[in-house]
Amino acid sequence: MYLLSLLLALVPGGLIAFFIWNKDRNNPEPRLHLWLSFILGALITIPAYFLERFAVLQGLDDPTRILSILFTAFIIVSLTEELFKAICLLVYPYRQTYFDEPLDGIVYAVMIAMGFATTENVIYALQHGLVTTIVRAFTAVPAHGAFAIILGYYVGRSKFEPARKWQLIGTGFGLSVFLHGIYDLFLVQELYDWLIGLAIPVLIFSIYLSLRMVKVQQEESDKRHHMDSDLEG
Repeated sequence: MYLLSLLLALVPGGLIAFFIWNKDRNNPEPRLHLWLSFILGALITIPAYFLERFAVLQGLDDPTRILSILFTAFIIVSLTEELFKAICLLVYPYRQTYFDEPLDGIVYAVMIAMGFATTENVIYALQHGLVTTIVRAFTAVPAHGAFAIILGYYVGRSKFEPARKWQLIGTGFGLSVFLHGIYDLFLVQELYDWLIGLAIPVLIFSIYLSLRMVKVQQEESDKRHHMDSDLEG
């Protein structure tokens, strides 16, 4: 049973990473750097996990008090996780020469996020078993992917719009933290059972928005590629 849980923990992140990698058809990224980004995302799960555990041990995560629920959802979980992922994106792939079009922001953000989500999934699989792993395959992992695309969309644009660099980075980071926080808000509270279901519309909206962003960047990449081909011709 543990082996099946571990296998299922690995599959969703791999599928999402492959889906995004396949969208980068005009100027594919070096596979080494994609793997390094994935590994980096996996590594930051460790400090994020211990920070979240520290907050739990301090009794800061009371799921029956409004202020505690807000603090847990938006600070302990959302801000912490999105900040680690954003730092990885900005410090490593963002500064490299192979980051040469806006779509790359989405590609590398997703690789980092899938490294994070897959490692987190393995931890949950070992602690909670098969049912939790299956549920997370359709909820938590796609959520990490959607939030990463939103961050990556704006970070990718920021590199090629220097006049608005920090405004775009701030927008992407703020939006990913906000949506992540709203999503977790409904999940961590234990005041009303029916509120948990509201996490699903947030997830659906986040996925819809992220797919629209992928489409926009992919179309821009196609146009840029065709223009370059025409100039060379």
